[in-house]
Amino acid sequence: MKFVHRLAYYLFGLLLGGMFLVFFFQKKKTEFCYLPNCRVLKDLRSKQLSVSPEAQQKLNEKWVTLEDIKACLQNGDVDFSKSNQPAENGKLYVIEGLSAKNEEITVEMINYTEKVILKDIKRP
Repeated sequence: MKFVHRLAYYLFGLLLGGMFLVFFFQKKKTEFCYLPNCRVLKDLRSKQLSVSPEAQQKLNEKWVTLEDIKACLQNGDVDFSKSNQPAENGKLYVIEGLSAKNEEITVEMINYTEKVILKDIKRP
């Protein structure tokens, strides 16, 4: 069998296998989350969220809402140069992202084993 035919059979099998995987993983609602930024954000989203008094004061000012924080946790970028620092028996993470209104915000969160505390919200 010629190389061109073997390549065609290989590519056809690869296409069928790729379509099967896409169909299978869409049913399970899985996500590719192996990069450090994605893993940290997924861990923060999975835990119970508590709000510190400083962050509650910023939320009461009405320029930011909890929906903005959730949007930042979905699509934000973790600043690892300022993050992963020990803070109050947990680890501090600084997340830079966009609010639901596409305004830049910086969120500071303390990650514990059982919960996450929203420490502060800043405008850059």
